[in-house]
Amino acid sequence: MTTDKKSIKVKIFGSEYPLRGESEEFTRRVATYVDEMINTIHDKISEQPALTVAVLSALNITEDLFKERESANEIATLVEGEVNKLTNYLDNCLREN
Repeated sequence: MTTDKKSIKVKIFGSEYPLRGESEEFTRRVATYVDEMINTIHDKISEQPALTVAVLSALNITEDLFKERESANEIATLVEGEVNKLTNYLDNCLREN
């Protein structure tokens, strides 16, 4: 099934960008997150050029992504361990009967 990606306009750091994505709501949420991050960094170091603010924002967003990935991997490892424990328990129960 082919999905048509609708172009939407979003504003990031005062400039408008046409974006396409699978979900308009998701694309808007992503753009809002980027805009908020850029504005937060700009508020802290307003004397820096826009490119510096954008790079620092990209680094902060990437740090957030890496932390979330690490957390997801830790959770997946814990869940896998619990599933293995349950599987072993059930196997033992079945062997006893």
